[in-house]
Amino acid sequence: MKSVKKSIAKKASDTLFERVVTILEQARAGVVRAVNSNMVTAYWLIGREIVLEIQGGKSRAEYGEQVIENLSKELNEKYSKGFSVTNLQYFRKFYQEYKHRLKIQHTVCAESSDNFQSSQIQHTDCGEFECEFSPKLSWSHYRSLMKINKVEARMFYEQEAIACGWDVRVLERQIHSFYYERMLKSQKPEKMKTMARKEIVKYEPAIEVLKNPYVLEFLDLPDSPPLHEVQLESAIINHLQSFLLELGKGFALVARQKRMRFDETDLYVDLVFYNCVLKCYFLIDLKMGRLSHQDVGQMDGYVRMFDDMFTANDDNPTIGLILCTEKNDSVAKYSVLKDRKQIFASKYMLYLPTEKELALELARERKLIENKLLIEKNRRI
Repeated sequence: MKSVKKSIAKKASDTLFERVVTILEQARAGVVRAVNSNMVTAYWLIGREIVLEIQGGKSRAEYGEQVIENLSKELNEKYSKGFSVTNLQYFRKFYQEYKHRLKIQHTVCAESSDNFQSSQIQHTDCGEFECEFSPKLSWSHYRSLMKINKVEARMFYEQEAIACGWDVRVLERQIHSFYYERMLKSQKPEKMKTMARKEIVKYEPAIEVLKNPYVLEFLDLPDSPPLHEVQLESAIINHLQSFLLELGKGFALVARQKRMRFDETDLYVDLVFYNCVLKCYFLIDLKMGRLSHQDVGQMDGYVRMFDDMFTANDDNPTIGLILCTEKNDSVAKYSVLKDRKQIFASKYMLYLPTEKELALELARERKLIENKLLIEKNRRI
């Protein structure tokens, strides 16, 4: 009798769980749709304002790039990030490519200099006027779609992304595989489309969408390091941070999980330090595995990008450090560009720990952390 009651209770509990999960997932999906709609609409409106400003007269048109540069500077001073010249140019292009998607009434009210002056954009929420942007597609989707010059192809990919639930990676893969062109050449395009739609990709979980750097920028939220670190990596990075700061050789922490944007890709460097004695930045990337040539090449790319984007004229060249840790082996390697080997050997090594010292410290710390995690796991069991 008890087993029957227990079985009934378990079934009722499972049913309740499923209903609650459904409520939460629907609510989270609603948040994502709201964020997508508002972000896309806002960027369309910003692009429209830029176009109207630049096209407002011949003199403005001649200094269009200067207008965007000034706007970028002012917006970044207010919101700290997300409004680079490149991004503003994307907003302008977005409006130009999708000019007729929204119907907005725009009114400018300006009185004499003695009175209050205001500029007001009058519009309602997306659902209350004609809006052809799907809330299922994010700003990242539209950035990818804007790369397609042919209007018919762009509309096709947009419709399929909505119908099939493609995330940005799937959308770009379909674009790069010339899915639209293959459809046109196919003798049975409808059958091909039907087959493709049977493999509908589920939308990313709401929490993953809200971690998107574009969303974090739009909402003016911090790009939190825990979003990108797993437990063991995080613990090792914590120790490396303390280890270098305790060396007493001029290290100052600049950032963790430093984001650098290259075209459409967001790249993250685990730790960034500045050495006040050497007057240079110091990038550290941790790899949970064996060192490869790709790792070295990737760090070389990070160093060049960082030099271009963040260093001042009087800074010395940036140094990269790759740390790779396996179960029974740890490797530390400085990634030094060929044109910097002389300055690295003669000056930098006086203040930086050797590769051997770093590898030993990495191996020792990994063993300690793994033992600690194992003890905590056994306690929970």
